[in-house]
Amino acid sequence: MDEARLRAIIFDFNGVIADDETPHLLTFQQALQEDGLALTKEDYYGVYLGMDERNCATALVASVTGTRDPLRIRRILERKAALFRDYTATHKPQLFPGVVKIVKRAAERYRLAIASGGTREQLEFALRDTPIESDIAVIVSAEDTTIGKPDPAVYRVTLNRINRLEPGPQSPIGPEECLVIEDSLAGIHSAKAAGMQVIGLATTYSAEQLCEAHSVIPSLEDLSLDRLERLFRGESC
Repeated sequence: MDEARLRAIIFDFNGVIADDETPHLLTFQQALQEDGLALTKEDYYGVYLGMDERNCATALVASVTGTRDPLRIRRILERKAALFRDYTATHKPQLFPGVVKIVKRAAERYRLAIASGGTREQLEFALRDTPIESDIAVIVSAEDTTIGKPDPAVYRVTLNRINRLEPGPQSPIGPEECLVIEDSLAGIHSAKAAGMQVIGLATTYSAEQLCEAHSVIPSLEDLSLDRLERLFRGESC
């Protein structure tokens, strides 16, 4: 059997493209606190990071009350979204160093996508007026799946949309031809369950904590396409 070749790169967003994990945590904590719930930084990074906000809020409410409460969850999420919107109106998330260069270069060779547990509003706002706003044609957000990471659904939906984007004589891209870049454990589990190769990006967790990824890098700075290809093939570099 021929060795799979790299044809698509899928980026997580928060903690990979945009440096906005801290404001997400702070506004989520405030929304939960206003509703009588608490979320520690340790629990956020140890348990919930990588989940979409809907599943995180659902798990938190269930852990306290023992039941699902859709109205309460919706209230918390709407409040968190409003707080985050107000915050980013004056503190727009910055793109991580190296993001623009690697996205621009990769767009010439591969199909690119974003698969995130963030809302579409948040993703589009963070990308607006950036140099890479038009380089990533497929964006899958929290609204596009009923269950978030670590379930593989978000990556399966993303691949399906990549293949629908440019139907043509080439065969559809398979999961084994995709490389995912993730910063969270839930995201790594999600991508691996979808049958994709995963690079762990040590922007949020330490490299040791991301050891379940196929490979781990400290940042996207100075990352060349040739090195990406080698990481995809599992070669040490």
